[in-house]
Amino acid sequence: MPDTNIKAAAAIDKTSSKDKAATKAMKKQAKKEKKEKRKHSSDDAADKEDSSKVEEAEKEKPAKKSKSDSKDKKETSQEKPVAAAAASAVTIEQAKEFYEKHNISVTGDDSFMPFLDFKQAPFGHELMSACSKFSKPTPIQSACWPVVTAARDVIGIAETGSGKTYAFALPAIHFLKEKYGQRAQKCAKPLVLVVSPTRELAMQTHEQCVEAGRALNITSVCLYGGDSKQKQNMELRSKKPAIIVATPGRLIDLAENDNAIDLSEVSFLVLDEADRMLDQGFEKDISNIISMLRPAEARQTVMFSATWPKSVRTLASTFLRNPVRVSIGSDELAINERVDQIVEVMDRHQKDRRLIELLQKHHKSRKNRVLVFALYKKEASRIESMLQGKGYNCVSIHGDKAQHQRTDAIEQFRSGSIPLLIATDVAARGLDVPDVEYVINYTFPLTIDDYTHRCGRTARAGKRGVAYTFFTDLDKAHSGELINMLKGANMAVPENLLKFGTTVKKKQHDSYGAFFKDVDTNAKPVKIIFD
Repeated sequence: MPDTNIKAAAAIDKTSSKDKAATKAMKKQAKKEKKEKRKHSSDDAADKEDSSKVEEAEKEKPAKKSKSDSKDKKETSQEKPVAAAAASAVTIEQAKEFYEKHNISVTGDDSFMPFLDFKQAPFGHELMSACSKFSKPTPIQSACWPVVTAARDVIGIAETGSGKTYAFALPAIHFLKEKYGQRAQKCAKPLVLVVSPTRELAMQTHEQCVEAGRALNITSVCLYGGDSKQKQNMELRSKKPAIIVATPGRLIDLAENDNAIDLSEVSFLVLDEADRMLDQGFEKDISNIISMLRPAEARQTVMFSATWPKSVRTLASTFLRNPVRVSIGSDELAINERVDQIVEVMDRHQKDRRLIELLQKHHKSRKNRVLVFALYKKEASRIESMLQGKGYNCVSIHGDKAQHQRTDAIEQFRSGSIPLLIATDVAARGLDVPDVEYVINYTFPLTIDDYTHRCGRTARAGKRGVAYTFFTDLDKAHSGELINMLKGANMAVPENLLKFGTTVKKKQHDSYGAFFKDVDTNAKPVKIIFD
C-alpha cells in the first residue's frame, strides 16, 4: 500500500477536531435558522432547504420529521463521503496488509480504506441480503465499495470471476435508495444504466440486479438483440424500471429508432467489460449512448475491465471525471490463480476419445457441472450429438441457436438439470455459474484473451477449478502466448508444447497490420532545441 494512504488516513484523524468544531457551529446556525422558520409559515423552497439543514445539524437529537424533510435528506445523502467512516472501521495496518495480500493498487486518490466485512458497508440489511451466501466481500468489492459510495468515478481492473458485478450493482441500488427513496420503484425515465458487450453478460448482470433490488422493490429491465423489441417495449412501459441493463446496439435502436426509452435522467452509468466492448468495435456506440445521458458533472460513471490497454485508458480519460483506479493484480489479462490449467498436446484426431476419457473420470456422477468449449458452431453441434449418443445429458449453445434456446440452455445448466454444456465463445464471457468444476477447451480459441475468459468460467465465487486444453499442430501460432500464460500462473508447461516455439506474435492493427506503431497520443511531446 503506498505511503500516501498512511498520510491520508493520518490527515483524516487530524481533521476530526476541526470537524467537531464545524459541527458545533453548524448546530448554532441551524438553531437560529429554525427560530426564523417558526416566524414564517410559508412553504416555499427556501424553508424546505432550511428544514433539511436543521435535520442534518441536529441528527443526534430526537425530533419529528416531515415528509418533505425526509425527501430532501434522501436527495442529498448520496453526496456524503464515506472515507472517514471506512477509516474508523479499518486501521492503516489492516488496510496495508489487505492490499499487499491481494496485490491491490489504488491510484487517483488512495485515502479510501477498504471494507473488509459486509457490516462495514453502508448498504443496509435489506440490500445486503443479496450477499447472504458469501462470508465476506471479494477484494474488488472491498476496494471499490468505499470509492463508489463516495460518489466518485471509478475504474475497476480485475480478473474474471472476481465479483465485479456486485462491486457496481450494490452501490448503484444503494445510490437509488439514498437519493430517490420510493420514487426509484417506478420511474418514468431510468436512473441507472449498465452497458454490457454481450447478451449473455447483460442477462447475467440483470439477474443479479433483480436479486439485489428485490427487497427494495427496485426493478431492472434487460435489453438485448435477438429478442422481440415489442416485448421489451411492453416491459419498459409496464415496469417503469430504475435500472436498465443493455447491449449497445439494441439500446440505441430502442432509444433512437423507436423512441421507447429516454435516457436523459441517467445519473449512474456502468460500462462493464470495457475492453471487450472496444474489441468488438462499440466505441462509437458508447459515445452515442453517453451523449443521451446527463452531463459528466451530473453523472457518476463506473467502468470495469479485465485489462488496462491504451484503448481503455483513452475511453476512461474521455468519459470519466477524476476517476479512482482500483487494480487487482496485474493490469494485463490473467487467469484466476485458483484455476489449475492442464494443457495436453495431441493429434487432432484424438480429441473425441480424450474428451470421453475426461468425462468418464471427472463427470462420473453425471451431476457435476462441466463446460466444454468448441470453436465453431458446427463443431459444437457435432460434439453435442456425439455425447448424447454416448448417453450424456448435455446441450449446446452457439450462434445458430435462437435466443430463447440459448437462454433455456444456460438456465438448465445453471439449475443442474442439464449439467454438461457445450458452447462456442459466445458463452466465454457473461456465464456466471459458481459451481462449474471443469472447463474443457476441446478446440483452442482464436485469441489468448478468449482462452483466458474460457478458463475464467470455473473457480468462481472463491472456489477452485480445473481447465483442460487440447492443443494440436493447428494451434501452434498461439504456443508462445500460451506458454507465457502458464509460466505466469506457475503452471506446468508440457515439453511437447515447447517444440512449437515460444515466440509471441505482435498484435496487428486492423487497418495497418504488423507495421502499425502503437503510439500513446496522450504523451507529452518532447521539445528539441538545436544550437
